Amino acid sequence: MYYSDYHVHTHFSDDCSEKMHDMIKSAVSLGLKEIAFTDHVDFDYPDPEWPFVIDYEKYYEEFKMLKYEYSSSINVLLGIEVGLQPHIKQEISALISSYPFDFVIGSVHAADRMDFCRHAFFKNKSQHECYMRYFENVLENIRLYKGMFDVLGHMDLIVRYGGYESKNLEYEMFSDIIDQILRLLISNGQGIEINTSGFRYGLGRVHPHPSIIKRYSQLGGKIITVGSDAHKKEDICADFESTYTMLKDLGLTSICSFKSRKHSFIEI
Repeated sequence: MYYSDYHVHTHFSDDCSEKMHDMIKSAVSLGLKEIAFTDHVDFDYPDPEWPFVIDYEKYYEEFKMLKYEYSSSINVLLGIEVGLQPHIKQEISALISSYPFDFVIGSVHAADRMDFCRHAFFKNKSQHECYMRYFENVLENIRLYKGMFDVLGHMDLIVRYGGYESKNLEYEMFSDIIDQILRLLISNGQGIEINTSGFRYGLGRVHPHPSIIKRYSQLGGKIITVGSDAHKKEDICADFESTYTMLKDLGLTSICSFKSRKHSFIEI
């Protein structure tokens, strides 16, 4: 089976301490064919304790050295996870055009200039209102960032936060706006990420909910990557086997590989 992990962090992300070479060695030991480093950059992130801005000169130099060193063992890809907010489009555009990225994840880590960890976003709103406002932000960012990212990261990330008893978020609960999001991604030539960190956050499933993945496929969506969102080397490729099985059960037959922002399909 073809295993590639398209969402891996290193010490270049503020919330990770693992060295790049340790992540590669772990991936090689697991028999991975590809690994994409997708460290965080969240310009103007609303929590000043987490600037999420990378020293990209050092990042790129270390990447080039290790890509060459491990070229006979694994394909190492230069990626990035950009935090999408409407007011930072110029900064993101400048960064993406400055380096030869293979792969770009676009993620919504904050909405209405509020992050989700501090809970301000959830004040004076019902759970349904919070989730709807989150999806409205996602849709707005997709409209603004057409062609600037390759896949939408952990599309239903919002379920991790808010302290709600129920963390269920199925397609049918927000079908109208989810359809708008998925149709726009497909029209833009952008895809979705299957992010296995949901298992590690106690959701018992991937991000997004399988019902959303199924709907994406029904609408004609084909661009899919699978990523662990690993911040520790032991989490690389975590829960991939069950995730591949789930994708097959949904009728999906391939995932995507990227090079220089161009995708190709790999049978699963």
